[in-house]
Amino acid sequence: MGLNHFLNWEDMTGYAEMKGLPAPALSAAASGAMLLLGGVAVITRVFVVLGAGALAAFLLASAVVMHDFWTVEDPQQRQTEMTQFLKNATLAGGALAFLALAAAPWPYALDLGVL
Repeated sequence: MGLNHFLNWEDMTGYAEMKGLPAPALSAAASGAMLLLGGVAVITRVFVVLGAGALAAFLLASAVVMHDFWTVEDPQQRQTEMTQFLKNATLAGGALAFLALAAAPWPYALDLGVL
């Protein structure tokens, strides 16, 4: 999705503008960078805690700000926004799990060196 922010720049900037974000182009770039760098950090196991934290922060913030289904009146659009909200919340939970597992020391911490 981070790469998608840059490949579909105009769409992402337009969506950010429609949602009322300040500096929509900067918001699209910053969110794309957070997703891209966070994903690369987790995949490459370099700065996993920082990457997982960035992913969790983005996903939680975008769930609330970008997919505010409780403000949508059209039932079909409300369902779409709710689905996207729940998807982001679920993925944020996964990112938080990576964050917890990688942030040793505790007995159940994941040793990322063995993966």
